[in-house]
Amino acid sequence: MSTRHTSWWKTAIGVLLTALMLFPVYWMLNVSFTRDQDMRKSPPDWFPLHGTLEGYRAVIDQQLPYLGTSLVIALGTVVLTAAIAAPAGYALAKLRPRGGGALSFVLLVAQMIPGIIMAMGFYTIYLKLGMLQSVPGLIIADSTIAVPFAVLIFTAFMDGIPGELLQAARTDGAGHLRTFWSIVLPMSRNAIVTVSLFAFLWSWSDFVFASTLDGGGAHEPITLGIYHYIGNNNQQWNAIMATAVVASIPTALILVLAQRYVAAGVTAGAVKD
Repeated sequence: MSTRHTSWWKTAIGVLLTALMLFPVYWMLNVSFTRDQDMRKSPPDWFPLHGTLEGYRAVIDQQLPYLGTSLVIALGTVVLTAAIAAPAGYALAKLRPRGGGALSFVLLVAQMIPGIIMAMGFYTIYLKLGMLQSVPGLIIADSTIAVPFAVLIFTAFMDGIPGELLQAARTDGAGHLRTFWSIVLPMSRNAIVTVSLFAFLWSWSDFVFASTLDGGGAHEPITLGIYHYIGNNNQQWNAIMATAVVASIPTALILVLAQRYVAAGVTAGAVKD
C-alpha cells in the first residue's frame, strides 16, 4: 500500500472521528434554533427548517445576570489561584523547602478527591461562617480545585528556569521576593496563561459547588441558570441549548487565543537538558 493511500485513509479516519466528537456541538446548535413544537418529531429535523430565536431571546432576557456572576467567579478564581500557586511553585522549584517532595505528592493526591466530598466539607464550614450563597465562597471553593494542579504546573515550569539568572539577581542584592517578582514571574508567562485558562474553565463549568453552596442564592452562576429551565413538567430545550451555546463562546475564544501558550505551559519540564 502506497504512502499516499495510507495518508488518505488516516485523513478520512481523522475527519470521521472529529465529526463524531463535534456532533454534540452541532446538535446543541440545531436544538437552540428549534421550535418547541418540533422538539419531539420523529425522526427529528437534522436542520432547523422552521428556525426560531426564542431560546436566544430567553438568554438575553433571563440569563445575563447568571453570565455576569459566572464571569466574576471565574476571574476571581483565576486571580486567587495564580496568587497562591505561583509563589508556591517558585518555592518548591527553587527554594527546595524541607518536605517539598511530600507536599508535591499531597497536591497530586488532592486532585483525586471527588468534588462532592469537598463540597460537603465546604458546606459545613460555610454554614458556620455564614458564607453560604456568596460569590466569595464559590471563588474560594473553585480555587481549591485549581490550586493543586496550578502548583504542579508552576513547579515544573519554574524548575526549568536557569539557576544562573537567579544567582545573578542575588549577587545584585535582590531578595527572594524581588527575584520572584522581577525575574521568575515574567519568564513564567506560558505557565500563568495555562493555569489561568484551566482555572477559568473549571470555575466557569462548575455545577457541584454551585448547587451545593449557592443554590437559591441571589447571585447564581450560569450552570444554575441553565438548570432552572429544567422542571418536572417542562423542559425548555431551545432555551437550554441557546444558553449553553452563549456560555460556550467565552471559553472557546479564550482557548483558541491561548492555545500556543497552553501547549508550552503544559509541556514545560517534560524535557531536561
